[in-house]
Amino acid sequence: MLDAATYTPRLKAEYREKIRAALKEEFAYKNDMMIPRLDKIVLNIGAGAEAVRDSKKVKSAQDDLTQIAGQRAVVTKAKKSIAGFRVREDMPLGAKVTLRGDRMYEFLDRLITVALPRVRDFRGVSGKSFDGRGNYAMGIKEHIVFPEINFDKVDEVWGMDIVIATTAKTDAEAKALLKQFNMPFNS
Repeated sequence: MLDAATYTPRLKAEYREKIRAALKEEFAYKNDMMIPRLDKIVLNIGAGAEAVRDSKKVKSAQDDLTQIAGQRAVVTKAKKSIAGFRVREDMPLGAKVTLRGDRMYEFLDRLITVALPRVRDFRGVSGKSFDGRGNYAMGIKEHIVFPEINFDKVDEVWGMDIVIATTAKTDAEAKALLKQFNMPFNS
């Protein structure tokens, strides 16, 4: 049995012991507080057209996202009505969850070591998906690549967005940070 008081996620320990020193040397930071670190990871499933036809689909997406994240997902609702899409204001359309601290490091570890290698025809993630401020966004076409999801009980395969927010000032610093975490960039 793991003791919660002494347990530290593998990637968090690696960041403290090796990654911070490597980044400080690479970018010649004068102060330890300048070294980029992970801030949060936001997971999002948009149920879209399925949610408009069947409101139970959003509940299914929320349950699946809660299992993947290990933290309760919240339902996202439409901000305004769009008649062409048959969407009304405050209509549930998807689910999201924001991970910080130990859960964030645990999720990143599972994403890099377990989920991404299970993606069909995986050749790495794009190295160009940074926003200019040190945040990285990526999409996964099938949420069933995560081991928490029981493939037999899945009624719908969802795509999901993953946004990794860092404290890096530039994309180069953020990419160097994620490379230290062994993020499999293809370029």
